[in-house]
Amino acid sequence: MTVFVVASLLVATGCAAPLTGLSRAGHAIQVGAFSEVRNAERLAAQLQARGIEAFYFKRDNGLYAVRFGDFPSKQAAQREARKLVSDGLIGTYFIAPPQEISGRRETVLKREPAATMGRIPEEPRKKRPESPDIEKDMGMIAARTAERFVGIPYRWGGNTVVDGMDCSGFARAVYNLCGVNIPRTSREQFKVGDPVGRDALKDGDLVFFGSSEESINHVGIYVGDNRFVHAPRRGDDIKVSSLDENYFAKKFMGGRRYF
Repeated sequence: MTVFVVASLLVATGCAAPLTGLSRAGHAIQVGAFSEVRNAERLAAQLQARGIEAFYFKRDNGLYAVRFGDFPSKQAAQREARKLVSDGLIGTYFIAPPQEISGRRETVLKREPAATMGRIPEEPRKKRPESPDIEKDMGMIAARTAERFVGIPYRWGGNTVVDGMDCSGFARAVYNLCGVNIPRTSREQFKVGDPVGRDALKDGDLVFFGSSEESINHVGIYVGDNRFVHAPRRGDDIKVSSLDENYFAKKFMGGRRYF
């Protein structure tokens, strides 16, 4: 995938200087408004089988969508989408612009994808009161986005994923929805970002676990009050756990901040 430095994202959010290893997410292709999570999971698995890094998520309206791609322009995303439509892999689609924050700027889709191929027509966006503090607090947005995954049975990449990838894939999906690309594995994610101690954790920080810093094997997204959201194991539901739980307290290796 083409890599973009997060310069414009920083201007929009008021964040600090970009961190090495992070990149701005480009345009993405979003498919579906599924009422059943298994339909979104099935489509994501089909795309993964084609070598496409797709993930599914729950939207504000309770429906599930699949998103993939990191394209430098809307036109590039449309070209790929049309090719996938022609191949019969996807139906209706929506091109998500860079830095789109899930649940705040997303076009609302009200029906299952129709049998007819093509784009989902965009609906007028309702004006919402702006909160400067929330708009600038990308960590808070990441935390609230992570909480929307709770209860979803999550398998990153379906049957093609290697053990231990679900947790990092989940974190990567949440950050992608917030407009930022982070590394693929939990070990790589741990090496990126600013170190944060347990007492200084804030919403949206990633928390890492393992027997040592050289053997990180699990990651979650901190959501406040010593709680974090994570994918416990392959095929299990996304859940909220506490850093105070005996296992996690012993395995905690630190936090990292990316915004």
